Amino acid sequence: MENNRYFFAVDLGATSGRTIIGTLTEGKIQLEELTRFENNLIETGGHFYWDIFALYNEIIKGLKLVAKRQLPIVSIGIDTWGVDFVCIGEDNAILRNPIAYRDPFTFEAMDEYFEKCVDKKKVYDTTGIQFMNFNSLFQLYAMRRENNTALNNAKKILFVPDALSWMLTGKDVCEYTIASTSQMLDPRTKELDNELLKSVGLTRDKFGMMVNPGTCIGTLTKEVQKMTGLGAIPVIAVAGHDTGSAVAAVPARDEHFAYLSSGTWSLMGIETRDAIINDLSYERNFTNEGGIESTTRFLKNICGMWLLERCRKEWGEDAPRDYGILLAEAMATKPFQSIINPDDKMFANPANMQEAIKEYCKKSGQHVPEGYAEICRCIFESLALRYRQVFGYLKEMASFPINTLHIIGGGSLNKYLNQFTANSTGVEVLAGPQECTALGNIMMQAKSAGDVDGIFDMRRIIADSVIMTRFEPQDKELWDEAYKKYLEIVNIKD
Repeated sequence: MENNRYFFAVDLGATSGRTIIGTLTEGKIQLEELTRFENNLIETGGHFYWDIFALYNEIIKGLKLVAKRQLPIVSIGIDTWGVDFVCIGEDNAILRNPIAYRDPFTFEAMDEYFEKCVDKKKVYDTTGIQFMNFNSLFQLYAMRRENNTALNNAKKILFVPDALSWMLTGKDVCEYTIASTSQMLDPRTKELDNELLKSVGLTRDKFGMMVNPGTCIGTLTKEVQKMTGLGAIPVIAVAGHDTGSAVAAVPARDEHFAYLSSGTWSLMGIETRDAIINDLSYERNFTNEGGIESTTRFLKNICGMWLLERCRKEWGEDAPRDYGILLAEAMATKPFQSIINPDDKMFANPANMQEAIKEYCKKSGQHVPEGYAEICRCIFESLALRYRQVFGYLKEMASFPINTLHIIGGGSLNKYLNQFTANSTGVEVLAGPQECTALGNIMMQAKSAGDVDGIFDMRRIIADSVIMTRFEPQDKELWDEAYKKYLEIVNIKD
């Protein structure tokens, strides 16, 4: 037991959070979930907020459990969703709960910003970040437009994982991977851009010192030590953006890989040394987000299992609740009868998802899927074909050959979609692990502690600790024909 190394990870998503203990022993990593809790939005005064104090309280609860069990944790690391931030006042108090990216007050802000502040192309050329109305830059613009009192009185602005680390340590930093989601960071200089900051009435000193993943922020304050029963435990700036932590844990053996983080949404990309910012990446709306060890995550957001999740809610008891039975029935239907573009705007948030899918197929002159099995198969085949398109873009823009596609996250358990993806892309697929975000968080702490040498040492340990499933391409001619049909139907120009 004395050879075990324990690390405490906080993994916060937009709907729920967890505290996790990672144990590193004899070259392998194991995870144990300590607590799980909801992350609820608060709607009040015409806005939607995150409850930063509730999240902090849940972290304290997890740390109290650690003390109760007398686990000698080496350090603490926090990862969260991107873009959102907290305003801190002159008296070192949180001025207001942070506005949530789901708040509709930014819906018109992005286009208005381009008209009144900085040209759209210039923003992309500076940041290399895909355009989403809720990016921090547009949130800040909308807050200025509303004369937001928290922003007007902010001494510091801290992104959510940095704010929680500050609450634990009293030290303010600006972690690189989370800052890269803001659409205010220049990946070439690896710093916040002064012109973009000025456009929303800010200066660089409003943000903490830029730190890379693996940096020790500080130790638990006396206040937190007293509350939890722990000592002066270090808090490490891991890859604060949850996708950054997930990609850090891709169990790749070399650099010639692409990844697909598969869940409600799919994120497909590559890891590069330098950002890829050009007319083609702008036209195709690819993003360049910060990774560990000064890497860049060059990726594209793709609609994922959101389509099926929505349909399953609509089917209710009319479809099998057992996921295995549902998929088996879908696979028994005729292939490639109906193909959609999963990223079409009509699937963003329709009143009825299955009716939207039927309408798309009807308008494009295809077989209209009937029943849950045909709709399920349509979704899987369409996702796999969309993956092929984006994978083709990556191969075109990458400076190295891509030999393997790693599928990570909850979707890595879906053997049918994994096989379809291998068939469609024509490349070997390695599926797993499911818990990449927590693994990446913990392995960055282990690297900071000197237990791990670097990124590929981290990935080797993870590869030796988890079971991956291999999928080899099959039915090439069938999928090639389907892809031709897909391109004709969707006629995507993105």
